[in-house]
Amino acid sequence: MPLFIWEDRYTVGVTEIDEHHRHLVGLLNKAYQDFLHHASPSELNMLFHELIDYATYHFSFEEEKMQARQYPETTAHKGEHDEFVRRVVEMHTRYQHRERILFLEILCFLQNWLSHHILEVDAELGRFLTAVPSKTADRGKCI
Repeated sequence: MPLFIWEDRYTVGVTEIDEHHRHLVGLLNKAYQDFLHHASPSELNMLFHELIDYATYHFSFEEEKMQARQYPETTAHKGEHDEFVRRVVEMHTRYQHRERILFLEILCFLQNWLSHHILEVDAELGRFLTAVPSKTADRGKCI
């Protein structure tokens, strides 16, 4: 059973962002399954880095969209991304130093954060992006 079950309610209405979210959920579920099947610490570490690298790529994509469309909540939204990265790096450092934090605890944090972020913060961004036409979409139209 997956840790994060994708449902239609996670769709924000922006194709690229929805595809990124599905990919992140897939990576999270793969890490969870590998953890359950006793993957080695080095294998889990590689999965963790793949997940974080993709999340960072996704955050950059969203932030570029927000800047290009002059999204009024850009600063707050980017702040959530920055806080996520800070917390995950901190947890991963503790995990690497064999502190009591478990890999499963990291995965649960990722699942909870991603679910909340998509349903609340990215849903708002999706509503904005789909409601406000892009400048490139207006080119070539007769008024």
